[in-house]
Amino acid sequence: MKYKHLIAVSAASLFLSGLFVPFAASSGASKCLYVSSYHRGYAWSDALEQGLRDVLTGHCEIRQIDMDTKRNKSVEFKQAAAVKVKQEIESWQPDVVIVSDDNAAKYVVEQYYRDADIPFVFSGVNWTVKEYGFPYSNVTGIIEVAPLEAMLTHAIKYSGGSKKAIYLGADTLTEKKNLDRVAQASQKLGIELEGILVPNASEWKASYKAAQENAGFIVMGSYSGISDWDKTEMAAFALEHAKKLVVTNHDWMMPFSTIGFTKIPQEHGEWAAQTAIEILNGKSPGEIPIVANRDWDLWINTSHLESTRITLPRKFVRKAKKVN
Repeated sequence: MKYKHLIAVSAASLFLSGLFVPFAASSGASKCLYVSSYHRGYAWSDALEQGLRDVLTGHCEIRQIDMDTKRNKSVEFKQAAAVKVKQEIESWQPDVVIVSDDNAAKYVVEQYYRDADIPFVFSGVNWTVKEYGFPYSNVTGIIEVAPLEAMLTHAIKYSGGSKKAIYLGADTLTEKKNLDRVAQASQKLGIELEGILVPNASEWKASYKAAQENAGFIVMGSYSGISDWDKTEMAAFALEHAKKLVVTNHDWMMPFSTIGFTKIPQEHGEWAAQTAIEILNGKSPGEIPIVANRDWDLWINTSHLESTRITLPRKFVRKAKKVN
């Protein structure tokens, strides 16, 4: 394989990277701090937060910090963001801390709170937690996995049996983890996979066009982390050059893909909130096993499907959600 390149609102304002996210105060005495690795406006984080908020509101006072480490990728920024989270934890002393995604797990939980007294619930950590040494005595959570073998098996079938694929995504830590997992699943299925991770929109366009010419099918990773990404422009570009099947496991990448086998971020937020409530009611994180998500959505981009002239089984078309 080749590489190219989860809180009521306090009286004081809280800023991290210029962003404070308020929630309506509840009457409960318990305090829940939610730490998001990313920023408002990122589709995955927004949906995970909504699932969290729907379940947790009314059970505790909620405060949220967004680390904003998707747009700011340097190690120094991530470490500084983690220090601000640590300072807020020490100052506010929440009863439970909920974190989402890898950077909060790595730079906050692993760095400062291994086997600490304060309980943590993680969500949205990609594929495995071995690299962070989880579980700790004070940590439990839900791992984010995708139905890769099912997606790739369908891709082979709907691309006429081709086993030559290109993975295209942003040059980020999360995408490197995703690419590694797709590579492992591809190897099991005998797929020859090339990985291309790019830093900007122009390189993405060039790589997408080349992939349409050289691959049997394309596995579409996330664009998040490409700072100059314009959704409307890039969707139009992808459709204009759509010739081959493009598959993805991210619902926000469906405007640029043909079919999707996608994770449901609300599941992560709801599970984390329900687990936090259990902890507030006296359960230890060590009594709660780490789990993986179980639910998936099927998607079809009807415009891409028409452009590629690929015929899908009626059962698949009936079950899938549609994007145009």
